[in-house]
Amino acid sequence: MPVLSRFYGIVIRMYFQQAEHSPPHIHALYGEEMAAIIIRTGEVLEGHLPPKALAMVQEWTGMHKDDLLQMWQTQAFKKLPPLE
Repeated sequence: MPVLSRFYGIVIRMYFQQAEHSPPHIHALYGEEMAAIIIRTGEVLEGHLPPKALAMVQEWTGMHKDDLLQMWQTQAFKKLPPLE
């Protein structure tokens, strides 16, 4: 699963499998916690993150929404800047 960004101990990844489908989402890992976050809305699709980590992931996702959706459609991954 390609790593798109890392910040404040959070790792952002995206991957594709034949069985996986919409909605477009990313995977955020923080310590032992992991959540799938819907790119368009920032909602948790599955999993759990602590509230502060989730807020940072949602902010980062909002900042990079267009790039993330393009990557989802094309599967052309690239590194994105971290949340500062």
